[in-house]
Amino acid sequence: MSLLSFLLYVFVTTFTPGPNNIMAMLIANQYGLKRTVKFCFGVGAGFFVIMILCSYFNLLLKSFIPKIELIMTIIGSFYMLYLAYKIIKSKPNDKESNEDKNTTFFAGMVLQFVNVKVILYGITAISTFVIPFYSSNFSLIMISLFLAFAGFVSTVCWGGFGSIFQKFLSTYRSQFNVIMALLLVYSAVTILIK
Repeated sequence: MSLLSFLLYVFVTTFTPGPNNIMAMLIANQYGLKRTVKFCFGVGAGFFVIMILCSYFNLLLKSFIPKIELIMTIIGSFYMLYLAYKIIKSKPNDKESNEDKNTTFFAGMVLQFVNVKVILYGITAISTFVIPFYSSNFSLIMISLFLAFAGFVSTVCWGGFGSIFQKFLSTYRSQFNVIMALLLVYSAVTILIK
């Protein structure tokens, strides 16, 4: 396995804008980094489950992926569009109504199961960089932990950005929400036309 290629792929894929990172930045901007950490841990846990599934069922998924890819793509894209709509419609005083359901560990974890980017990332990373070289239980678990940790770190970094610029972004909240929503729409559209 080319370690450099693998690490570059992991870095670029986890740190580019996607539903996890955009949601972490938005949550941190609205509620602060401390509240976002629960969401980020959920993202990491969901990432780990998806990576384990991709590791152990890669061959099975590979044979079924043409059949389920379209369904996963449509569901994931519509979920991202729904998140974009919720971001556009959110108001600064919506904190109490949305805080409990959008910033939880569970919300971060569940997002991974409809996040097509993470599922395709797992399938690609595992099938390309892992399975051809490593197949022991220990290797698959350790690599899944590493990929989950990378996902967790990227959401914390994006959350940190949202938190650091909280005062600045609160002044321009509606413009910020529009940009974040458009990034989610862009993610959804690129997945649909891929």
